[in-house]
Amino acid sequence: MQIVANGVSIGAVLFLMAAGLSLLIGSMGVLNLAHGAVYMAGAYLGWTICVDNGLPLPVAVIGAGVGTALIGVLFERLFHLIGGQADQQILLSFGLVEVLVNLSQWIWGAVAKSPFQVSWLAGSVKVGSASIPVARLAIAVVGFLVAALLWFVQDRTRVGAIVRAGMDDPSMVRALGINLDLVVAGVFVLGSAVAGIAGVMGGLVLGASSAQAIDVLLLALIVVVVGGVGSVVGTFSAAILIGVLDAYSRSWLPEMSSVVLYALMALVLVVRPTGLSGRAAR
Repeated sequence: MQIVANGVSIGAVLFLMAAGLSLLIGSMGVLNLAHGAVYMAGAYLGWTICVDNGLPLPVAVIGAGVGTALIGVLFERLFHLIGGQADQQILLSFGLVEVLVNLSQWIWGAVAKSPFQVSWLAGSVKVGSASIPVARLAIAVVGFLVAALLWFVQDRTRVGAIVRAGMDDPSMVRALGINLDLVVAGVFVLGSAVAGIAGVMGGLVLGASSAQAIDVLLLALIVVVVGGVGSVVGTFSAAILIGVLDAYSRSWLPEMSSVVLYALMALVLVVRPTGLSGRAAR
């Protein structure tokens, strides 16, 4: 139970991180490798709001969400300017990663911030013989709530229908008079805000570090590959699976933990290239 709880909480953070990336790739065809740097920015903003200023966690979640949404607006404009050229997208992404990493080191220093504590999330809950920290339960609850909200928006609203239609046939969507560019920009900003919220929640157990810009991104890419591009349900399932698998592998085979995750990704690419419930590439 202890390992499963740890895995589910990490999986919830991975879902919050990967959900926006999956929707961006599906709706825009943009591989935004700077998405991990947005998570990092959210972690630092949350640490500053909660630790440096002593404000409540909900304020940190809102503040980081708004701050990273503004970063998303800037990123969307930059990616919009270069169009759909994959090589330029990758170069721009790595350039943005370097800019945000150096800015974070200039503002917060190069030393990693330790996980911060919230008084009302202190303590643990006994489940059988396991003692599960309340903070990890809170992370899991937030992840489940955001997953439910994103699923509802994608599958049960008009905006979600437009996004799904844009993944399959963007030319037809535009021919119907729908401003798909505006919808896509909204998805970009929403994905960035969710990544910032993931940074705050992840800061409760992982802290904040400039290395997260790449480390968390790699895990998020594994989640996107396993879950499938553009699918909230697939991304959520893959995030929980990978979180629990990572927790077990770190407990039983710590030297092979990374290998296990990449082996899973390779297996999915061979057996089911579109992921658990992803869409075939257009």
